[in-house]
Amino acid sequence: MTDQRRSGVEGGGAHGRPAWEGLTTEARHPESRELDLLPTADAVELLLAEDRRGIETALGHREAIARAAEWTAEALAGGGSVVFAGAGTSGRLGVLEAAECPPTFGTDPERIRAVIAGGEDAVFRAAEGAEDREDDGRRAAGGLGHGDLLVGLSASSVTPYTRGALTAARAQGARTVLLTCAAAAGLEGTADLVLALDTGPEVLTGSTRLKAGSATKAVLNAITTAAMVRLGKVYENWMVDLRPGSAKLRDRSARIVAAAGGVDRARAETLLAEAGGEVKTALVMTLRGLPAREARRRLAKAGGSVRRALDG
Repeated sequence: MTDQRRSGVEGGGAHGRPAWEGLTTEARHPESRELDLLPTADAVELLLAEDRRGIETALGHREAIARAAEWTAEALAGGGSVVFAGAGTSGRLGVLEAAECPPTFGTDPERIRAVIAGGEDAVFRAAEGAEDREDDGRRAAGGLGHGDLLVGLSASSVTPYTRGALTAARAQGARTVLLTCAAAAGLEGTADLVLALDTGPEVLTGSTRLKAGSATKAVLNAITTAAMVRLGKVYENWMVDLRPGSAKLRDRSARIVAAAGGVDRARAETLLAEAGGEVKTALVMTLRGLPAREARRRLAKAGGSVRRALDG
């Protein structure tokens, strides 16, 4: 690790600016130096191959990712909140992850949420410069404390907004995770757990919406999904705590009850109606021959786990 890269991570570049040029995410990719001359099919192949390498890199950090998933489950089980904080592509990926948890897992939108540099408008339109406002990041983490978890997202690891959010969250007693795609020195003190994937240079130099973005999204998927499994929001491989707020999800609910409960579609729809649309309740009803009230009681006693409710 060069002194230049180390100073960059610590924010000690020229005039106090991070030395981005020392980060692997800013380096030139040796196989794409003539990207503008490549046939379209070859460019596409290279881009997708690099995405695959990013996922393979993430797989090498599976134990640390599992720890982040367990911390996510612990925060939610204890009544705390989980917040994703980032800027640009990283921030949008955090927003996407938080937005998809309620319909998929029935979580409270206030318990898993995201903050992004530049505010909600930055989700749809780039807010250049917002990522440089460390104080905004500190304010975004306001209100977090013991029992909460903040996951900072920064492909480069040096984004001031994300650093500010992590610093404030730690000072307030919350657990913190930094998910970055630049395995640079000096990151150990930035969060309680650092997931530094080191995905390397991008095909389009510096465009971390590519391989780094794909790897970040994959890790976030793994963290939230594994956490929800631990929280009993999954039975076998069915999403049994989904919110049937659309025709597709209502159909999926009926298909889950029919397949997992071993009944036909008509019976599944009847059970769901009696259960008020609750897939978990309908499953315990059919698999144990119980009325909705007793099925709910069993689920409550089992902490919401269908498997434990069936065994109880």
